[in-house]
Amino acid sequence: MLWIKMKLFHGSCSANMKLVDLVVILVMIHICCIHLVQFKSWPYLINYMFLTLIRCQAILQACKMKMDPFLVTCGVKLIHALLRQLDKIDVGKAVKYIVSCKNVDGGFGCTPGAESHAGQIFCCVGALAITGSLHHVDKDLLGWWLCERQVKSGGLNGRPEKLPDVCYSWWVLSSLIMIDRVHWIDKEKLAKFILDCQDTEKGGISDRPDDAVDVFHTYFGVAGLSLLEYSGLKPIDPAYALPVSVVNKVILPCRP
Repeated sequence: MLWIKMKLFHGSCSANMKLVDLVVILVMIHICCIHLVQFKSWPYLINYMFLTLIRCQAILQACKMKMDPFLVTCGVKLIHALLRQLDKIDVGKAVKYIVSCKNVDGGFGCTPGAESHAGQIFCCVGALAITGSLHHVDKDLLGWWLCERQVKSGGLNGRPEKLPDVCYSWWVLSSLIMIDRVHWIDKEKLAKFILDCQDTEKGGISDRPDDAVDVFHTYFGVAGLSLLEYSGLKPIDPAYALPVSVVNKVILPCRP
């Protein structure tokens, strides 16, 4: 199904495509890369994925859209870690754009001047970490903004005055780990919040206790527990959102 969707993308993309469509495509490519690691089918799809990224960039230019840090991060991750062709993009320009999205509170928004949001912070911090540019981040200021996302229940929210949501167990925790400030939050309370969101009868994890479970929140709940070093879970890399075993096998050996 993933391959069919990618083929349809190449056969039908146009200037009318919405930004969310590009995000979906890039996420699918990310998932595809994980499977490539498992099945060792590198030569068959690497060039295809690289062309997909180029087409995404062309569509953005045709639509005169502003580049979202999420797309920048996906591109940096794929080109550097999985396609091993970081020299094909202007890293300095990408970093400059990400830094332009930084706010006075230490966080990052989806565009320059936009409100800081935990999801966008992960994207920006992740891209800066991968490109060796974390010196642009005020770690104490950003760390304080992120640790303030923890509410009384132990859960984390994405912005001030919002309800906690299990998915931010990933977005916030991963960012805190990358800037070495994860010890500023109460890990035990967060783990309890995530576990309280389980459906103990049918399985799965929801956004908040007693809500309906779904795959999205189940993934981020498990990923968050992994970052918390919960017993029985394999470790996950906070920058690449891939198992550490995969990062060690595929990504680290190709770093200069």
